[in-house]
Amino acid sequence: MSYQVLARKWRPRSFREMVGQTHVLKALINALDSQRLHHAYLFTGTRGVGKTTIARIIAKCLNCETGITSSPCGECSVCREIDEGRFVDLIEIDAASRTKVEDTRELLDNVQYAPSRGRFKVYLIDEVHMLSSHSFNALLKTLEEPPPYVKFILATTDPQKLPATILSRCLQFSLKNMTPERVVEHLTHVLTAENVPFEDDALWLLGRAADGSMRDAMSLTDQAIAFGEGKVLATDVRAMLGTLDHGQVYDVLHSLIEGDAKALLEAVRHLAEQGPDWNGVLSEILNVLHRVAIAQALPEGVDNGHGDRDRVLALAQALPAEDVQFYYQMGLIGRRDLPLAPDPRGGFEMVLLRMLAFRPADTADAPRQPLKPVGISQATVDSANSVAAAPEPAPVVAAAVAPAPAPAPVATPAPAPEPAPVAPVAAPEPEPEPAPVVAEAVVDLPWNDPVEPEADPEPAQQPAVEPVLETTAEQPELPPMPLPTPDSVVPEAPEWAAAPIPEPSVADVDAATPGIDLDDEPPLDEDYIEPDIDSAYSYLDELASEHAAEPAPEPEPEPAAAPATGLALQWLELFPKLPISGMTGSIAANCTLIAVDGDHWLMHLDPAHSALFNATQQRRLNDALNQFHGRTLSLTIELIKPEQETPAQAASRRRANRQREAEESIHGDPFIQQMVQQFGAVVRHDTIEPVDALVAQG
Repeated sequence: MSYQVLARKWRPRSFREMVGQTHVLKALINALDSQRLHHAYLFTGTRGVGKTTIARIIAKCLNCETGITSSPCGECSVCREIDEGRFVDLIEIDAASRTKVEDTRELLDNVQYAPSRGRFKVYLIDEVHMLSSHSFNALLKTLEEPPPYVKFILATTDPQKLPATILSRCLQFSLKNMTPERVVEHLTHVLTAENVPFEDDALWLLGRAADGSMRDAMSLTDQAIAFGEGKVLATDVRAMLGTLDHGQVYDVLHSLIEGDAKALLEAVRHLAEQGPDWNGVLSEILNVLHRVAIAQALPEGVDNGHGDRDRVLALAQALPAEDVQFYYQMGLIGRRDLPLAPDPRGGFEMVLLRMLAFRPADTADAPRQPLKPVGISQATVDSANSVAAAPEPAPVVAAAVAPAPAPAPVATPAPAPEPAPVAPVAAPEPEPEPAPVVAEAVVDLPWNDPVEPEADPEPAQQPAVEPVLETTAEQPELPPMPLPTPDSVVPEAPEWAAAPIPEPSVADVDAATPGIDLDDEPPLDEDYIEPDIDSAYSYLDELASEHAAEPAPEPEPEPAAAPATGLALQWLELFPKLPISGMTGSIAANCTLIAVDGDHWLMHLDPAHSALFNATQQRRLNDALNQFHGRTLSLTIELIKPEQETPAQAASRRRANRQREAEESIHGDPFIQQMVQQFGAVVRHDTIEPVDALVAQG
């Protein structure tokens, strides 16, 4: 006798032999026992979950010689013929090969005939979603009202393709995928009955590879028996399937936990010997981390679908929860970036090394590297290391907060002070409370370093300069601050912090920005709005119109202290005639003319616009003046706030006046007043624009 594959040999012949699908079997058994039989059934589900098997069992239950029952005898001629596939009243139709409407009409022509042997004529239409739309239409009437001796059983893997008219005429049962645990349980029973030696790990590999299909699991088991020469061993199954050894995933995770980079790369080398799919390896690591996170939140919620529940629980105990979340997120990002790596293995190694290098720092075995100085005081990074390694005495500012002994003397001797909130230079009695490190953030600032008296003969004449921390080598050294005497008290705020800072000039800007070429070409003028005498800084109009909905007047740019007269008024008239635009025009619009001495012009620019000003803009404005007057002029621009009205301020004032006149005109309109009084209308100020502005926009 020829060999019969396990999938056919162990096909269930009754409901009690079925594995899984309890929700479907319960409904069918109750319907058969109570004789509540429907004329059409629809079974949906993925391949190999029992759709055709259940349909054949139903046909056996309906036609068994013992009567309609949920437990057919399996021994009568009808049961044997159905098991052998030769029962004349069980018509199995493959809809995938008979999709035409002519085939459906031929089938329906035979529906009118009574069954030959059984009680019912059962039509089993497999893959019914493959029928054409005309075939479905031809089937509708018969499917809705078939003869009493006809039963339709439809099976499909894609119920979404079925018309709603077909679905509404059937009882629909959705079959579930088989879990790995259920597959392993059934394979254990089958292999034990077949006297085939096996390993549990091999069955778990087959259960996961089946992907929810019992028929696929049986077929893979047949293949594994042939591959292993009559045995089902884990190594053989892993080699047959080409899957990853799950234990190697745990080797990688254990190396991460230990923080051992050598062991981590060694585990990757062992993985590389199998030529794996590195994306799949990363997916397996993510799956394990997911189950570890579940074990930490709910230990009893961990399934044994991979046969490694004990290992997962052990990892959940050894790995902190924050590390699990960090590794999972890092793995997700690494899986996304893996196709961008020049080498898949190198990309996988970089993901693991990234996990190792950036693990949470509060872990005891995390690698710690000292931070490198970045031009700021090292005490701001690690104050403890700075205090332990500093040979100089404690800084004066820190001593002002809490007394601390000074191991080294200062340049000038100081008398022993009385107990006071200010720490003396000489060593006082230490207080029981440890000295706080609040002020140690300034331990390396230049004005706190001890200096010799001759280094600053006239400290009182030094101008107050705001300290600027730079990391470049060209940073000019700031003048040191004098040390306070023991009897002095450190004020709450240093005098230099409250001293007024003079407005910077062009020379000051050049001196404060060494290494920066102020003559670098700025962006093209086409990138900026061309100003004119009526609409300088036209973006202010847009901002004003956006916020005009409030009934209160909108804030305008600060007006000039005085209206333009004399040279300032002449500059207002000259500005729109100059051939300038863009950034240069913006600079000129915020300037005012102060003095004219022959061919030398002096102008003041609002310091608020100094970010746009450089030597290039001054040269362009000078060239425009030369071109307009036809002679060579010498232009000087100082960063001083103009006291008289600039072209930009004049344009803003005129625009505000036009807007106010437009609003007054709207409110004074009789029709508008009538609408407000009778209907409670509200005037939206954000929609009011002066007429000349509308004309300009048009």
